[in-house]
Amino acid sequence: MRIGLVGYGFGGRWFHAPLIAGGRGTVLAGVVTRSPQRAAQVVAEHPGTPVLRSLAALVAAGVDAVAVSTPAATHTAVTEEVLRLGLPVVCDKPFALDAAAARGTVELAERLGVPLTVYQNRRWDSDLRTVRRVLASGELGEVLRFESAFERWAPDAEPPEAGAGLLRDFGSHLVDQALHLFGPVCSVYAETREVRPGLEDDVLLLLRHVRGVRSHLSGAWRQGAPAPRFRVTGSAGSFVVRAPVDGQEQALLAGRTPAREGERWGVEPEAAWGALHRGGHVRAVPAERGRWDEFYERFAAAVRGTGPVPVDPWDAVATATVLDAARRSAAEGRSVEIDTEVGPEPGEVRR
Repeated sequence: MRIGLVGYGFGGRWFHAPLIAGGRGTVLAGVVTRSPQRAAQVVAEHPGTPVLRSLAALVAAGVDAVAVSTPAATHTAVTEEVLRLGLPVVCDKPFALDAAAARGTVELAERLGVPLTVYQNRRWDSDLRTVRRVLASGELGEVLRFESAFERWAPDAEPPEAGAGLLRDFGSHLVDQALHLFGPVCSVYAETREVRPGLEDDVLLLLRHVRGVRSHLSGAWRQGAPAPRFRVTGSAGSFVVRAPVDGQEQALLAGRTPAREGERWGVEPEAAWGALHRGGHVRAVPAERGRWDEFYERFAAAVRGTGPVPVDPWDAVATATVLDAARRSAAEGRSVEIDTEVGPEPGEVRR
């Protein structure tokens, strides 16, 4: 399947292009960028891949689908332009700047009958996949609280404006993972710190899920002592992952790819494994393989009509709704209720 990529910034260069180019049954058929520097990077890193200056030129080059990895503020306009051309789309997160825009794009895709999905690659993180296995085992008993943190120490820089602030950037992953594990949310409380209006460098979200679990989510750009990546507390024990980030990100940044690594891709060292805690009793839990390489394989199957899209775009509407409520909560200093139905079981794919 010939997939074109619009945008070759950090996300396009490291999180999309290598996985498309080296994916099973996918080819990087062209990259749209107007930056001479980024065009040179495409030529060096993906020899023979056409570098184009417009979406129209990409379509003329003959692509079967398009991945959008442009600045967040342009996602809605570019994605909808691709949909109107009749081409299936992968849109990077944040899918849209607010829930109304997200809903409008999903409804457009449904009216046109064109496949649309969202690049929530972190559903295939090793640590999250391991959390899902531990939850399914029942070893934690009744789950009471889910804590999840994307925290880093970058004191000499600000969050990139292209991500539209930490609430939308890190928050899109944090909220999506919480909803994926524990289902819809009925109330949100949030605190944020802005370096400039609309550009946060620190966020805290407290979510109350319809089924009773409480999620505590944090994202920080200048955190000198990052929290554990996950802590899941249940009536019979807790599962903790202390490693700060899934290893697939660092692997891609180092130039390693699933195509080159084969079965070694996504395998976490024992030092990065999580552990099941019951008071003084601690047992290491072998980590699941990280499988970012599955995303585009699943997307290609959906375009061919042989499977569902890897991420239901309505999940992005649900995430944007929570983030809208968080923004309102932070501004007003109170919890915000969300009207929601119980809906499908967590992780269930809508068809």
